[in-house]
This record gives sequence, structure tokens and C-alpha cells, in this order.
Amino acid sequence: MSRFALRLQGLRKRYGKTVALDGLTLDVPSGVVMGLVGPNGAGKTTTFGIISGAVRPDAGRVDVLGEGPFDPGRHAGRLTVLPQDCELNPHSSAGQLLTFYARLQGISRPKQEAQRVLEIVRLGDRIGARVRQLSHGMKRRLAVAQALIGDPELILLDEPTGGLDPHLVVEMRQVLREQKGERTLIVSSHVLSDLEATCDHVAFLEAGRCTKTGSIDLITGRSRLVSIRLAQAVDLVALEPLLEGREPALEGLWLTYQLREEEDPSDSHAEIIPALVSHGARVLEVRLGRTLERAYLDSRES
Repeated sequence: MSRFALRLQGLRKRYGKTVALDGLTLDVPSGVVMGLVGPNGAGKTTTFGIISGAVRPDAGRVDVLGEGPFDPGRHAGRLTVLPQDCELNPHSSAGQLLTFYARLQGISRPKQEAQRVLEIVRLGDRIGARVRQLSHGMKRRLAVAQALIGDPELILLDEPTGGLDPHLVVEMRQVLREQKGERTLIVSSHVLSDLEATCDHVAFLEAGRCTKTGSIDLITGRSRLVSIRLAQAVDLVALEPLLEGREPALEGLWLTYQLREEEDPSDSHAEIIPALVSHGARVLEVRLGRTLERAYLDSRES
């Protein structure tokens, strides 16, 4: 297996006067769940199109699974895509639809494969239901099941949790996390809390470029940053000896500081939180790092 499931270098794409991609460069390690974050028009859909061979770039290089740009012969069944606006045949049953796609991939037991992927997305009891009879959320899960058919090494998912009820969003997150290590997933979503709960890597896209990429722990600062939410502001002067060298900052009611090299967070909590309380602070929440949403907004402001 290649170290990288996907490598994009200097991708450029224009649609008339509109620049969709402006030198996009991105490496996606094999076996990760990578989240793509960016506003409408950032180039996420065009990027998916180029990776899957549906769109031809004006310039740049694409390496899919270590074998160059997408090729139907080399990559058949190894790369699957779930578009944001996926249309399914309303007259077929869920089982018929997935059996058809399994046969297209040359799977020897297509009906069993259809049942298997339906079970993964919690639709095993709907194998005989017509697509038109399914709710929007069920159709979305059926589309995800289609992307899981066979043994794809790289899966591109555009808004996979769109339209799902809250409890189904939680289930879908678990489905996607279960794929980690088995295959590589690239997930595009506007719901940053979903990506934070699902992905272990993330990339920020702005105006057709990748502005930041790395592990979730790195991007959110989970490995070094501690955030404490207080009920009221505190005077940091009295805590200066304790916080010296930790780069403390107070933004509103959030106190943040950096862990020292090789410091266990629990040791830090045991030292600092009692000191805060003894100085009259009321602690409401302690978390490692910042939210992905906050990290993204900070990256746009910097």
C-alpha cells in the first residue's frame, strides 16, 4: 500500500472567468478519514470531480492510490464516490439497486454484498423497499451503502450526513469511523462538528487552495492546548507564577494555556484547576484544544 492514498499538486481549474482551483496541493495519508472544510465555492466539488476523473484539470498533477490520475481500468472498484446530489432510481428496491452495482463491479455474490452494505448503514430491514418509499435520510444512507460496495480503497463522500435525523447522524459517524484503517475516506461537509467527531485528519480549503492541513489533534491543538471555560473572568496576575511559560490567554470567559513538553494533561489539571478555584474562579468546562469550528474561524482571520 502506498503511504498516500491521494496526492494533489498544483491543481488549477477555471470555468470561464471563474477560478475553481488555484494551485491546490494536498496529500492524504492512506487509511485516514480526512475532512474537507471550506465555504461554498472553495473548490471541494471540483476537487472530487478531478480525483474521480469526471473533471479534467487545466494544470497540476493527480496521484490516486500511487498509480497516477484516475483510470477506469486501474481503479475500477478501488475508488467510489458519493456526490452531494445523488439521484437513485425510485422504482428499484434497495436490494435491486445495490445488487445491480455489485454486479457491475464483478462481485461474485452480489445479493449477499447488497445485504452486507445495507446492514452497515442500518438499513438491513429495508432491502425490499422501493427507493421512492424511503425517507430522504434513508435514501442518503442507501447512497452511502452504494459507495461501500466491494472493497474500495478510497471513498469520496460529499455531505454524507445531509438530511439525517440527529440519532442517525451519530450512527453514520460510527459507520464512517469503522472504516478507518481499512480504507481511506475523504468527507466534505459544512457541519464541522460532524467532521470533528468523525475524522482524524482535516484540510481547510479557501478560494481553490489548501490553507491548512494536518491531524485533528494538531489543527485543534488537542495535543498541547488546554481550554477552561469560567463562570466569570479572573485576574491572571495572581496566577502568573503557576502559568509562567505556558502562554496563558484570556478570551472572554475562556482561559487557554499550553502544556509543557511531555506533560500529562491530568497532571496539569490537578495543579491548575485547584489553584483557579482557590482564587475564586468557578470552572464550568475543561477541554483539550479548541473546537474544529473555532480552529477554522481562527485560520480565516489570520
